Amino acid sequence: MRITEQRGESDLATVYVAELKDGELIEFVESVQPPIPQNEKWVLIVSTLKGCPVNCPICDAGNSYAGKLSFGEIIGQIDYMVRKRYSDGKIPVLKFKIQFARMGDPAFNPAVLDVLQELPFVYDAPGLLPSISTVAPSGCDGFLEKILDIKNRLYTEGKFQMQFSIHSSSEDSRRELIPCDTLSFAEMSKWGEEFFNSGDRKISLNFASVKGYPVDPAVIADFFSPECFMVKLTPVNPTYSSRRNGMEGVIDPDHPETADELVDGFRNAGFDTILSIGDTRENRIGSNCGMYVGRLSSIREEKALQKPVVQSAIPDAYPERHRWE
Repeated sequence: MRITEQRGESDLATVYVAELKDGELIEFVESVQPPIPQNEKWVLIVSTLKGCPVNCPICDAGNSYAGKLSFGEIIGQIDYMVRKRYSDGKIPVLKFKIQFARMGDPAFNPAVLDVLQELPFVYDAPGLLPSISTVAPSGCDGFLEKILDIKNRLYTEGKFQMQFSIHSSSEDSRRELIPCDTLSFAEMSKWGEEFFNSGDRKISLNFASVKGYPVDPAVIADFFSPECFMVKLTPVNPTYSSRRNGMEGVIDPDHPETADELVDGFRNAGFDTILSIGDTRENRIGSNCGMYVGRLSSIREEKALQKPVVQSAIPDAYPERHRWE
């Protein structure tokens, strides 16, 4: 596994593109959140699939799909970014967040479960906070059951973050935005109530709200309990796919007041509600969801003209003997 390209700003975010042994390209990201210093919050965003089979119209990761990443390929992304800053694996960061949310839905890949079970033993990281974001594809029940078990054994007291990408309060409209079979709202709600324990972080319901697709807080409140769930509102990222498909976001990141009606509606329905708008420089860097994927094919074509690739610090054979076996 080798790094073929990186792009970014050290005070905000860096995107890495890596070539796997089979020639496929993946990407992963490290970021900070100004003005919060890196030693207080550091976020790693890793890929779990080679592309994505869902092909959501607002995300570039679905432009191609070439299979699942292995345990070593997933944890290798994390290890590369960690060892660049902390060669001894000791990570003195108050909030060290690892998001399995770059390329691919993690619920399609059981190797994600292996990584989650290994992480506490690989690094000395008191602030470790894994984050799983999924559209809840049908058939992921076994994955979710194992997530619940892993959280209860290894990530108690609010050290695990779970998110369902919802985007619309209409399940029919949601199918247009997420074109695959998924769990129903009722099924997600039932699982969430089993998942949530006192002291846990509430499960996030993420809405990247698109104009023309309904988001009704009252409908969401009919299915999801504010005791177990919270709401996160985000802009639609300016990806190649969203522009090509005419997907215009309700929330303008340059004008946060465009979210006021949704924020007030969800709060009045009883939900803790976060308006999550990142630094718009991330759009130029390409560190937002799937934005760099569109360049991967051109990177491949231009490799002969690039400087020699840099061999990463990722070992060829990460130990596959897991500590929980």
